[in-house]
Formats: sequence, C-alpha cells, structure tokens
Amino acid sequence: MRSVAINVAANTNEPGVRGPLYADGSFEYVPIPESEPTADPVPTYADLALDTAIPERHRDSPVHLDPEFPEYPCCERYTYGDEHGVKAGPLSELAPGDYVFFYATLATGDDRPDWAPPDWGAFVIGQFRLARVLTGEEYEAATDAERAPFRNNAHVKRDPFDARVLLEGDPDGSGLYDTAVPLSARTGGTSANRVVTALSNDSGKGPWWRRPLRFEADATESLLAIHETGDFDRCSDD
Repeated sequence: MRSVAINVAANTNEPGVRGPLYADGSFEYVPIPESEPTADPVPTYADLALDTAIPERHRDSPVHLDPEFPEYPCCERYTYGDEHGVKAGPLSELAPGDYVFFYATLATGDDRPDWAPPDWGAFVIGQFRLARVLTGEEYEAATDAERAPFRNNAHVKRDPFDARVLLEGDPDGSGLYDTAVPLSARTGGTSANRVVTALSNDSGKGPWWRRPLRFEADATESLLAIHETGDFDRCSDD
C-alpha cells in the first residue's frame, strides 16, 4: 500500500483567498475557479453557499470542483482528475487499495488550534482509498458504463476533456475530513512538520506545499493513524 498527497483547493492566487481553519480544527474546503470552457453546467461559488468571503469578481464564477466528495455540495462520488504531468505522473502509478491524500493551504487566525501555525499553513483535508485509477486514454476508450462514475467530475465536464489521470475513491475509506491534519510546523506555514520530513519522500525544503508528497506503506499507515486518532503531537518534532 502506497500513497501520494497532492495540493488542491483555493489559494491566494485562485481565487485570491484561502479557506479558513477554525478554532476546533474544522475547516472549509473552497475549490479554485474553473479556468477552462465546459460542455456541461458546473456550479458557481454562489451555488456552494460558502462561509468564506469570496472576492467580488469571483462570486458568480464557475468552480473547478475537484476533488469531488459526495458529502460536499454539488458532488456525487469520490472522484478526482488532473491534467498536469507533475501530479498525474505519480497518481497514475497508484493502484486500487492505495491512498491519495488531498492537502490545502488554509488561513489561520488568532483563535487557531495550538498545533496550527500563525497566518496560514498546509493541512490534509481529505483522502481517497482508491477503487480505480484510469489514464486519460483508458477513460476515452472505456464504455459508457465504465465512464459513468466520473460523469460529475470537473475534467469530464471540460470541453475538451483533458485529464491525464482519473481516480475513483472507494466509499469505504474515502472522505472529506472533519478535522484538518497539519503538514506545516507550528512555527510557520512554510516550515514542514515531520509528516513531510520524516514520513514522505520530500525534504521539506523550498515550496514543498506545492509538490506531490509520496508515502510508502508504513508511512501511509502512520498518516492514516494520525487522522483517525487526532494525535497531532505525532506531527511535531518538538
């Protein structure tokens, strides 16, 4: 069993604001704007009825709702697609039973949890236990029945379809978290904690919060256990 963690969701470039991390460790998942034409209608920020204050220019903008979690507004299944080789490459190497972790940069305030850094940090916000991994070519060659689980995915709705990889999560083992799991150290958002530096393949140097993070079997089990127990002391080098 292996896993890859990838960066998703809103940031200070798109749409100009990060989703918030709240005092109890909960958060709001805010997707990025949709940047490409779509063949099918997609939801707007207004449709999602978010608590986050979206910049005026984007309030009626369509969103790129990816990853898709069925417990989130306007979603149907656990699906994710990606057109960028830097993320699609490692994701394409995964198999059913492996995991994908989704992490986002979230804004933190004065009432943040004691394990969160000031201003902002990177946090795991959800996971898929993989049921299926398809390359873009495999999806385009698939039957209608095989394609059906991905019908609501943001890349399938694009015109033209552009995903290099599509992932389907098993409902047993997939979900949007209730409590975010920190990847940043308590000292600051750009400082990686031991989940990055000791469990993943990444050095934690440079802009690690934008890179895919790879985890082998034992490290994947450790990250799953941290989420399940909420023992965030295991994330710290202190």
